[in-house]
Amino acid sequence: PKLSPAQWSALVFVLLTSEKELDVFDLKKYSRSEEGLLRLLPVVKASRAALLSGCGVTDKGCASLVSALNSNPSHLRELDLSNNDLKDSGVKLLFAGLGNPNCKLETLRLSGCRVTEEGCASLVLALKSNPSHLRELDLSYNHPGDSGVRLLSAGPGDPHCRLEKLKYVEGLCQFSYQTCLIYQAS
Repeated sequence: PKLSPAQWSALVFVLLTSEKELDVFDLKKYSRSEEGLLRLLPVVKASRAALLSGCGVTDKGCASLVSALNSNPSHLRELDLSNNDLKDSGVKLLFAGLGNPNCKLETLRLSGCRVTEEGCASLVLALKSNPSHLRELDLSYNHPGDSGVRLLSAGPGDPHCRLEKLKYVEGLCQFSYQTCLIYQAS
């Protein structure tokens, strides 16, 4: 059933006063749509973890999520956007948000989001230009191509970069960031 604006506002109020929901917010409990995300954005901003996997989020939703990542104070530490149609245009927006000093995101899951070499290049550039708090990034089941894999394997090359775990699947291989560095050196 479609909610009225007043019902959305009431839901936001209830969720913001519920400590349990603010620890881990799962959008699928309330809506599997980008409209739901946009309406419940205040809850996402106040949450420690936001599970938005398979909720129809596009680059429009990513643009709104950047405001959640950059809010002060930013509570969001974990963001799961897997299985959404973000494409490179959406992830570029997210990666740009990672560079904001207010962003405290530590885990970002983008599995199956149609990221290509272009998106991988944006990620590496974002991590080089302004190292973030990001420690874990899941890019599995995307299409980085050979050059995207090389970019990811090379890593940002910045000693201040905190990325510890980079997951992507090329065939059936999964690598940690350290493995990529070892792989590159050999």
